[in-house]
Amino acid sequence: MKTFRTVFSLLFLLILGAFLFIWIEREIEERNERADRPLPTGLHPIVESKRDQLIAQAEEAGIDILITDGFRSVEEQNEIHAQGRSRGGNVVTYAEGGESYHNYGLAIDFALRLPDGSVVWDIERDGNENGRPDWFEVADMAKELGFEWGGDWQRFKDYPHLQLDFGLSIRQLQDGYRPEDVISD
Repeated sequence: MKTFRTVFSLLFLLILGAFLFIWIEREIEERNERADRPLPTGLHPIVESKRDQLIAQAEEAGIDILITDGFRSVEEQNEIHAQGRSRGGNVVTYAEGGESYHNYGLAIDFALRLPDGSVVWDIERDGNENGRPDWFEVADMAKELGFEWGGDWQRFKDYPHLQLDFGLSIRQLQDGYRPEDVISD
């Protein structure tokens, strides 16, 4: 009986090892395939659609917004990151190239457009005169559409920033995962 258990245990471990080996090989293969995926070159279609919905909803509420930024290349991100560091100006981002949702087509920035066409980043402005700052109205509309708002962040308040990350971290995006990997039809 003891010999049977020993043989059974060894057989079980051998089969388990074979399954683990196959699983690890598949994971490595999938990781390599993901790593070869090119970076996006524009906004993700769902983000683009939600952006357009946000602009329309804001307009219905009497708020004219301008999307000031969307997709950014890694090079563009590095230029923005240099601001306030190796170049003059205030620091506007802590994300270097490849570390921003903008680099994956999953983020937009907005500002308020005044009737004369000028653009402001005034988070207290109440242009539609409903007793509530327009900026926060737009942020709430965006959150209802599924965006995360940078104004809710604890460490660095990024009031113009809206992102739709589809549950993917920056690390996963860097590893080649894309929203299509997590969106189920």
